[in-house]
Amino acid sequence: MPLIPKRIKYRKRHKGRIKGKSSRGTQLTHGEYGLKAVEVGIINTKQMEAARLAIARTIKKGGKIFFKLATDKPITKKPLETRMGKGKGEVVTWVALIHPGRIIMEIEGVPENIAMKALKVAADKLPVRTRIISRHNFGALI
Repeated sequence: MPLIPKRIKYRKRHKGRIKGKSSRGTQLTHGEYGLKAVEVGIINTKQMEAARLAIARTIKKGGKIFFKLATDKPITKKPLETRMGKGKGEVVTWVALIHPGRIIMEIEGVPENIAMKALKVAADKLPVRTRIISRHNFGALI
């Protein structure tokens, strides 16, 4: 199941640069424990799905996973051995842009030791450095 938006205003976007810190999505809202980004990066749909599966395997039954990002930027690619010109390539994947301070995912309904283990496994699947945070320590980094 690809994580793509239902509707977008423009089909293709410029690459752009990722600058600054996140001003929104920096606090835990749904879960008890979460993964917070420490650096700038890009997460694609396959990486998000790999992290979700890793958490689901670790917590087994019970618990709930909340993703706090949307893959809303299209990435295009031209076919191999294609000459220059003839426009921009077709959309091949969707990504989410990550700023420092952004909460990537949250989990609830599991004991602390299992939550820490699950989030550590999920963090290994993501291309950005992250910290595990907890609501019990008033959002403090663990």
